[in-house]
Amino acid sequence: MNIAVFVSGRGSNLQAIVNSRELQNSVHVKAVVSDKSDCPAFKIANTLSLNIFKIGSKDGFISYDDLIFSLEELKIDLIVLAGFLKLIPVKFIRHFKGKIINIHPALLPSFGGAGMYGINVHRAVFEASAKVSGATVHFVDETYDTGKIITQRCVDISDVNSPEEIAERVLQVEHQILPYAIQKFSEGKISIAGNRVIIK
Repeated sequence: MNIAVFVSGRGSNLQAIVNSRELQNSVHVKAVVSDKSDCPAFKIANTLSLNIFKIGSKDGFISYDDLIFSLEELKIDLIVLAGFLKLIPVKFIRHFKGKIINIHPALLPSFGGAGMYGINVHRAVFEASAKVSGATVHFVDETYDTGKIITQRCVDISDVNSPEEIAERVLQVEHQILPYAIQKFSEGKISIAGNRVIIK
């Protein structure tokens, strides 16, 4: 299975995918896409000689229409948003319907939506005095964080003293469940029944 990974930051989830022993024989990262020309994750991509695409309206960037063409040429089977902070255009989502997933650093449907990314999420969780947090992998639809949930994992945060501590614990969980979800896709073990996502 060929995948493209969309990132905006340092790419720790991209690295987790690349490092996953379970994915090494069945999943191939073919492209890394970012909305930032200086995205730190591009260093990982360059080290692995992966295709790099900068998406947006700036000079040297490409449009989503051009990206669709490029990803089709690469025979991409699944698009993984791994810390990508921009809302994906509806046309792009519909073109790859059912083939785009996202990792969110909280237990959706709580603590999701516009502006809820990175430390903003963990700060909201901390200020709500929540005792558990976690990560969610979900399908991407036309709005932020509302697609069907594929898998989640909880983490105890009852003893934390800061949002940064929550972020550290949740990131460890992200690095576990994102490769797991990708593996299940590669094995054809994810299906939708009614409003539920089934993992075999």
